[in-house]
Amino acid sequence: MAPNYEPQIEALVKQYKKAVEQILSELDRLDLSTLSRANSLAALKSVAEILSELNKESADWVAENIPLAVQNGIAETIVALGVAETLDEALKIAKFNRVNAELVKAVVADTQADLLAVTQNVDKRVRATVRQVTAEVMRDNLSKGINGRKTMNRQTLEGLRKKLGESVNTGIIDSASRRWQPQVYVDMVTRTKMMKATNEATINEAIGRDAYYGKISSHGAKDACRNWEGKIVKLVEDAPGDYPYYGNLPNREIFHPNCKHVISPVRVPDRQ
Repeated sequence: MAPNYEPQIEALVKQYKKAVEQILSELDRLDLSTLSRANSLAALKSVAEILSELNKESADWVAENIPLAVQNGIAETIVALGVAETLDEALKIAKFNRVNAELVKAVVADTQADLLAVTQNVDKRVRATVRQVTAEVMRDNLSKGINGRKTMNRQTLEGLRKKLGESVNTGIIDSASRRWQPQVYVDMVTRTKMMKATNEATINEAIGRDAYYGKISSHGAKDACRNWEGKIVKLVEDAPGDYPYYGNLPNREIFHPNCKHVISPVRVPDRQ
């Protein structure tokens, strides 16, 4: 059975949504018709404080929840191999072996780095946009010789507001040049990391208990994953039998970002 991490992920995403709303509120309070460098610096300081607090909250979340995902993988393996009858019993005896202890460290560091990249990207884009907008306002006022005493035209103001909002709401651009809202990207990243941690822990524990095969879960997937549901795979490449090796599976088809499939270990694949 695939573990349910929805409550934990939802709680973290909620923190990012809150931070985005706070940043947008700070930017919305800026009087663009008279925007000065001093005002923009004050706004950027507030944004930095919001993101700094978010970094602390996300680091705490990672430190708590990644070990939970690893522990679930270990416990599910213990049940699947008949060492314990229930998940509750398995959780009581689940321990991190050396490999899984290292797995926790690696996934924690990797997840924290990804989440930190989110806030760093938002900070960078917001700073660049605020500076650009400030310069545009100052140039506009200077060209009119009004020194900020006359309101800018409505169209210009709306355009500047839109730039500020987009700097937050499309704060993430991935390697494929896709634009993400921070909270949507965080949802994808953490969901993927949690499931990967669970599967990797399952495999480590299974191999440690001399189980070298696994069965991919089934939940009626509609994408390419459906071709792999219920399939037996090798957990070690040199295990006997004509089964695909887990490490060679095409990640565009199975165990891709946001994938919900898990591995359930088996000792004798022909009996599955």
